[in-house]
Amino acid sequence: MNLVFMLEEPSMKHFLAGFMSRIVPEHFTVTYLVHEGKQDLEKSIPRKIRGWQVPNSCFIVIRDKDGEDPIILKNRLRALCAERPETLVRIPVHHLESWILGDMQALATAFNRPNLAAMSGNRKFRNPDLLANASEELSRLVPGYQKVGGARTVAPHIDFERNLSRSFNLLISDLKRLAAAGAA
Repeated sequence: MNLVFMLEEPSMKHFLAGFMSRIVPEHFTVTYLVHEGKQDLEKSIPRKIRGWQVPNSCFIVIRDKDGEDPIILKNRLRALCAERPETLVRIPVHHLESWILGDMQALATAFNRPNLAAMSGNRKFRNPDLLANASEELSRLVPGYQKVGGARTVAPHIDFERNLSRSFNLLISDLKRLAAAGAA
């Protein structure tokens, strides 16, 4: 099976690539189609889905919410995927940084800042999907944090069971389901 991720930006690719081998079997191939922002992603979805020639492929579209109504956004993205209705559409509620803040222990380990681990008990980090300013919070907690490098650094430390982001857990659940179906 080939998993084809259609992504809004490079940081998401580095984040996913950092832990994908822990989810999908070795015989899977994983392709990351990285775009230059949400408009580029949305414009290319129908064309890339229509032109994709690799058999046994499953598309997974991941796009940040960016202040939009998530239901309207998801429906719009699904409409763009009409030629492949089995395409998974996942919205990190707000930004990728919400998924990273969902596992404060991973953040603490990745950046050698042990004090961050205890912060997962703080009220505002118990449900990172509610953080409208996840990027700013992450920059405050890890001064000098860079999106691509940070995603690459944190990803290997992400614990799927420990992560508190509901939207991240939905993606992981979908990927595990696909992995189980493809392994059978």
